[in-house]
Amino acid sequence: MARIRGLRARIAARGALARAAATFAVILATAGMCSASVTVDQVYKIPASGTFTVIGHGFGHGHGMGQYGAEGAARAGLGYADILAFYYPGTAMGSVGGTIRVLITADTTDDVVVLDSPGLRVKNLATGTTYALTKAGASRWRIKVVSGQPRVYYRTSTGWHRYWRATISGDGEFSDTDGRLTLVTPSGQRTYRGALRSAAPSKGSTARDTVNVVSVENYVKGVVPAEMPASWSPQALRAQAVAARTYGMWSRQSRIDRSWQICDTTACQVYRGYDGEATSTNQAVDATAGAILTYNGVPAFTQFSASSGGYTSAGSVPYLPHQPDPYDDWSGNRVHSWSIDVKASVAQKKYPSIGTLTAIKVTRREGDGDWGGRVLDLTLVGTQGTKTLTGAQFRSLYGLRSNWFAIT
Repeated sequence: MARIRGLRARIAARGALARAAATFAVILATAGMCSASVTVDQVYKIPASGTFTVIGHGFGHGHGMGQYGAEGAARAGLGYADILAFYYPGTAMGSVGGTIRVLITADTTDDVVVLDSPGLRVKNLATGTTYALTKAGASRWRIKVVSGQPRVYYRTSTGWHRYWRATISGDGEFSDTDGRLTLVTPSGQRTYRGALRSAAPSKGSTARDTVNVVSVENYVKGVVPAEMPASWSPQALRAQAVAARTYGMWSRQSRIDRSWQICDTTACQVYRGYDGEATSTNQAVDATAGAILTYNGVPAFTQFSASSGGYTSAGSVPYLPHQPDPYDDWSGNRVHSWSIDVKASVAQKKYPSIGTLTAIKVTRREGDGDWGGRVLDLTLVGTQGTKTLTGAQFRSLYGLRSNWFAIT
């Protein structure tokens, strides 16, 4: 908490941030008072029509930084370091470098295909030998495993041909002297910085993953505009850059010896490569170059989601607390509060043993906020039986924006 107390003093010293400092002081005073969960007895009757309305707050799991909250905080005058210190209390600033290996999920084939370019090269990772790839009439190149052996091919108007001048004895990767490559996938083409590797997912496997080996900074440039609108405030974009860089480093450390260290979807964090970059977000990445958050000297688990709804949710580590978030509720946040009409038949089809759904009984919430906060446990009550679900399972069942909801 020493870092947070120092942050509060710095904010208070800035006249332009007086109002934000006052709000922050209240949060600090109450953050440790929030309970992990509360028992409730809330019974919501289902109307005879079978259609009911779910109202709620927030979008996502609510752990760590809310992205709408980061923008709200930036609009209130907070800098990116202050934003990060609020959402990840107890962390410290650190720095990193190097590369990261990103699984490109759009390439569902076992070969890696790239467009021809003047500076194209292929490297045999087993020997370290690099070969320049030049062939008149070639439009594409690929690394493909044939009879258990990776081989290099080029494509002309007459089809694919073996390129005998390059030998690959294990994993191989394409690179280009200009630092960019265009990958061809079943769903289209996309340009990436760094190298594109044909990597065996495990030793001895004949299958291959397409992996982008890219510098940490260029990786983050492909993440930030995919995770936050590039038109948002510079300080919010910088906070996102540090959070994304840190999350990437946390994932890299947890998969240090694997063929890939992070994926490019929401299962990790979205990454769209060079084609997804934007000027404003690149500036945010450059302005925070190398900066990450650490906890006990290692990269922090910097989870983030779209909107906290007004309270962040307790995560699996001390620096992901359950605490009020005053920055989430601003005019541009359309998911701070939401509602959706749903049908009982969805639950009845998924869990036919309950019969006709007559009520939903919420038994445990996270505590604090409207209705007692996020739903942790509930029971579907039907004419023939009951089914107990977590709030997250109910959210998934109905495609809700979060598990902070009530029923009208």
